[in-house]
Amino acid sequence: MSADQRFQQQAAALGYSFDGPIKKGGNYAPVIRDGSLVYVSGQVPRVGDDIIVIGAVGADVTLEQARLAARIDAMRGLALVSREVGGLDKVVAVPRMGVFVRSAPTFTQQSEVADAASDLLAAVLGPIGVHSRTSVGVLQLPKGAAVEIEFIFKVLGRA
Repeated sequence: MSADQRFQQQAAALGYSFDGPIKKGGNYAPVIRDGSLVYVSGQVPRVGDDIIVIGAVGADVTLEQARLAARIDAMRGLALVSREVGGLDKVVAVPRMGVFVRSAPTFTQQSEVADAASDLLAAVLGPIGVHSRTSVGVLQLPKGAAVEIEFIFKVLGRA
């Protein structure tokens, strides 16, 4: 099974489609390619026009809801890189992922939230989806989102 097929399988399991436009929230580029590196701007758990998980994790949002948000963020990142390079089978590595979790003051499970996105990358990309990562708690995120994730992908060829 190809990475693109595994992506569709994960989308079906989540119950969301990532086939349409991936909406951005401002005057910036969602994807920048520099040679074999593709930088994906921070993704929030938006599907269409809706932010799926809003609030502070550990207060308004449960750990499982935050993990869903992280999966949606990862799917958006994968969809963007796939469109940029013509398919996920062109991804050869994921050097970096940064995870920002809107956290209640006592919430300390940011890495468990990030694990959901890490697991999804591994499920879609296999061993090449293993990456370096930072997960941090923050006071606020755009649109009130619970989780935001940024990515660096390494791909075949050069732009």
